[in-house]
Amino acid sequence: MLTRVLREHLAPSKRLIVLILIWQTVQTTAALSLPTINARIIDNGVLLGNVGYIWTWGAIMLAVAIVQVVFAVLAGYHGGMVAMRFGRDLRGRMFHQVTDFSAREVGTFGAPSLITRITNDVQQVQMLVVMACTMAIATPVTMVVGIIMAMRQDVGLSIVLVVGIPIVAVILGIVVANMVPAFRLMQERIDTINRVLREQITGLRVVRAFVREPTETKRFAGANDDLTSVSLRAGRLMSAMFPTVNFLINASSVAVLWIGANKVNQGDLAIGTLVAYLSYLVQVLMSVVMATFTISMIPRASVSSERIIEVLDTPTTVVAPTKPVASMPEPGTFRLADVGFRYPGAEHAVLESVSVLGTRGTTTAIVGSTGAGKTTLVNLLVRLYDATDGRVEIGGVDVRELDPDVLWTTIGYIPQRPFLFAGTVRSNLEFGKADATDDEMWEALTVAQAADFVAAMPGGLDARIEQGGTNVSGGQRQRLSIARALVRKPSLYVFDDSFSALDLATDARLRAALVPYTRDAAVVIVAQRVSTITSADQILVLDDGEMMGIGTHDDLLSSCPCYVEIVESQLGEHAT
Repeated sequence: MLTRVLREHLAPSKRLIVLILIWQTVQTTAALSLPTINARIIDNGVLLGNVGYIWTWGAIMLAVAIVQVVFAVLAGYHGGMVAMRFGRDLRGRMFHQVTDFSAREVGTFGAPSLITRITNDVQQVQMLVVMACTMAIATPVTMVVGIIMAMRQDVGLSIVLVVGIPIVAVILGIVVANMVPAFRLMQERIDTINRVLREQITGLRVVRAFVREPTETKRFAGANDDLTSVSLRAGRLMSAMFPTVNFLINASSVAVLWIGANKVNQGDLAIGTLVAYLSYLVQVLMSVVMATFTISMIPRASVSSERIIEVLDTPTTVVAPTKPVASMPEPGTFRLADVGFRYPGAEHAVLESVSVLGTRGTTTAIVGSTGAGKTTLVNLLVRLYDATDGRVEIGGVDVRELDPDVLWTTIGYIPQRPFLFAGTVRSNLEFGKADATDDEMWEALTVAQAADFVAAMPGGLDARIEQGGTNVSGGQRQRLSIARALVRKPSLYVFDDSFSALDLATDARLRAALVPYTRDAAVVIVAQRVSTITSADQILVLDDGEMMGIGTHDDLLSSCPCYVEIVESQLGEHAT
């Protein structure tokens, strides 16, 4: 999975990667030539007292060091550029994939997990790319060339490298093998703590209202402790790597000095050569340290890439048509023909054989008990889900054949839970119509009974709205979300229980204002209060996913016992 992610998203940066290879090769070669130059200065200059030789080769050594620094900076700059582009493109691809998901896929993964995958998981792979571009490319060059240069100095001392490198490789293999499951569990625990935090912050008022702070504190502490324990386990494995490698470097240096000192004493080895060999030994083993640092990131990046691919390989169940229809022969109409819906693996259908026709200028109300399938029916209408049976038509065209942009610009949808985005009143209304004028916005706000409180807010249309609309009341949030749909002036309005937070007087004024404003469109209203939809042109009654009746208020009172029961429970027996 990791290889696939890297291959697919590093492809646009091939040229930069080639440049990085060149820069790293040059700077590594320069770095590896310094010990040899240093050996010459010691043997032919310092020991012989040849000052001119020292100045000449010192200048060469300085020039080589400058070349190393310049090319190291170039490699680091372009390596960072490649990594940032990689992260940007991968996050962008995941974002577009998630925004194409239907409600089913979002529910399967969960919002906290998707957020973690787009941010934390991408960051883990991006960090590996940074290390690979800045360190890992130079590592094999340093290791191979360094060993060759060291053996050119003295073959007899190379026994230290022959023993040291395999020991380091075995230790790293054991540690990395144990790190993979630890990092996989860590990412799952991060998902959990994100979910707990999100619930507690979103439901803070409920927590306080029911004095659940101690319980929620324990719940968070449990999730936090779980993450901490896994992180400590992975951290201990990582921390064990570097002291081990450092110990082997120091032990190898002692071994070289021990063996080399005897050779120098016997006249078989020059002092400069010993110093150069020691430098090459340190460079080779330091390349192993760099490889260790990079390898230590691979397990976590590998786990993260699996989670990323899981999102990217999950197809949306709401698929755009291959040959989308861009026009509707019957604008302002909708039709449900024997519509049914069943969740994957569910024993019972949520909806069965629902049929209803809505035309321009008419209002269709949907009522039923909690869990009857009202919101699911609306979700099928706006194509947040696709029906598993039957047909859903908008404007005379099956929604599965309509261009998604055409479909969604045709519908003004007000969800059951109104949501406002961080920004201003104006920016939220522009979600409905990006080029809406101030007059159009104020007209929509007036119809939605929101003009008064918006005008009283500092800035009016430019008044600040916090994320989720937390700085306005529930009723104000609903009216602003209604205005957002109204400003679009679509051919189909869908109100999914969008008046529940309004008092009766505001509800009545809003519905009265909606009548002339929506006369050229079809209107669908999911309602809890029967008193507010008695004047609807047709009322669809649902019970446990089944269509119990459809007709006007008076027709249903005489023909639908289920509707009579709903009316009596709300208005009393005298209402029937």
